[in-house]
Amino acid sequence: MTAADALLGPALVEEATKKSGLIWVRGTGPARALWHVWHEGAAQLVGDGPGEQPLPAGLTDGATAEVTVRSKDKGGRLVAWSASVAQLTPHSEEWEAAVAELKGKRLNAPDAEQMPERWARECRIIVLTPLDSRTELPDTSGAAAPLPTTATTRLPVPAGLPRLLRKSLRRP
Repeated sequence: MTAADALLGPALVEEATKKSGLIWVRGTGPARALWHVWHEGAAQLVGDGPGEQPLPAGLTDGATAEVTVRSKDKGGRLVAWSASVAQLTPHSEEWEAAVAELKGKRLNAPDAEQMPERWARECRIIVLTPLDSRTELPDTSGAAAPLPTTATTRLPVPAGLPRLLRKSLRRP
């Protein structure tokens, strides 16, 4: 690794992670796509509570995680980095700063005003601090089978819908 790589690696991690809406995080199990906020040199995320994103297994205080960042415009793998994991204590100074950042980026929250208290009671706020970065492409694609979920479509597509769509396309 050259001196330029040592300087450019952290800069690439920060810029790519700031601009990407999702990062792929792997603890001890399969990787999960998670929304996050880049704040004070680390990726901060909230999860594991009702109505929030499920965090991957193994994201415990003092553990390490693998983070993969995708390119915002093309969606392909841009950089991967190892991170140290820290869980913030509710209502600590660091927790309050993280909540201020996360609250502004949380979309479609059902309880925007009570959200910080709900996060303190029922969720975990995790900070992923970069340890190193890798920009070389892996030998494999990284594709994996989707994780099990309870999410389903509500109803099957009505039988006549394709025919109705074809008719609307033919009209001038």
